[in-house]
Amino acid sequence: MTDRDDVPIDLASMRKQYRAEGLSESELAATPVEQFARWFKQAATDGGLFEPNAMIVSTADAEGRTSARTVLLKHFDTQGFVFYTNYESRKARDLAENPYVSLLFPWHPMARQVIVSGVARRTGRDETAAYFRTRPHGSQLGAWASAQSSVIPTRADIDAAYAELAARYPEGEQVPVPPHWGGFRVAPQTVEFWQGRENRLHDRLRYVEQPDGSWRVERLSP
Repeated sequence: MTDRDDVPIDLASMRKQYRAEGLSESELAATPVEQFARWFKQAATDGGLFEPNAMIVSTADAEGRTSARTVLLKHFDTQGFVFYTNYESRKARDLAENPYVSLLFPWHPMARQVIVSGVARRTGRDETAAYFRTRPHGSQLGAWASAQSSVIPTRADIDAAYAELAARYPEGEQVPVPPHWGGFRVAPQTVEFWQGRENRLHDRLRYVEQPDGSWRVERLSP
């Protein structure tokens, strides 16, 4: 232990002053997906982010017990935001009981967040298979080797399972799509764009879906 290990971290004093430039209603695109595409392009090209498509997926089971984890966004369009997972994982079990979900894109270096709230539905098997074929060979094997969210005795068990699969399906040989693995598409009901501002007076503009499919924009107090 070094001397610095004994020095407590003052959490109360940890803060950053965000930028003066904000986000106005006049700058927004007509739909949240168009606005997300604008911000995502900036995050991917100029944001200095390691994985701009990383998002926090928050779910709740039938009894309201919540859980959250980081997942990678793999597609978005006017129909929603798509990610892939093991259908036997905790997130998938939660969504089977309660399809309401929240996605949070924490783009901290840009002082921005996007929060999507909506309903998740499984993607079709053809769409799942098409995406699965784009994954690296090792990731395809990993989808079979890991019984995601289940308890395992040791790390050696999953390594052994992977090695057995690698021998069965060597590089260059097609790996079948696991029946227990696939996508979820989150159809947004609200999408909030959060821009950090000076003195904690942030801009928060939220799109709210209307019964006719159009979007209303409302400003939230920071």
